[in-house]
Amino acid sequence: MTKDNLIATKTFNFSLQIIQLYTFLIDNKEFVLSKQILRSGTSIGANVEEAVGAISKKEFTAKMGISLKEARETRYWLKLLSKSQLIKKDYNNELKAIEEIINILTAIVKTSQGNIKNL
Repeated sequence: MTKDNLIATKTFNFSLQIIQLYTFLIDNKEFVLSKQILRSGTSIGANVEEAVGAISKKEFTAKMGISLKEARETRYWLKLLSKSQLIKKDYNNELKAIEEIINILTAIVKTSQGNIKNL
């Protein structure tokens, strides 16, 4: 992962944040939502990494699109945890981070789709 790839760095760091959240949730006996958020939250960065290694612009756009979908799903789980307070915690740091990731991924996907149409 290069220092210059902002989204790869942000999604990797977010994955670490999600792993910490997962551990916190498991320690507090939350076993269902914790697994959902672990899967979707770490999948964002994994798909970004696949996109970076894509062999075509279409593949790059598709993988970034999957990352965006996973980010939106992760936002859903975070909002659910935050609003329900099933496990009492301030989720604002995670929510802020996922909003930033969603905004960046949305811009990347829109730009990439525009580039493909112009080929």
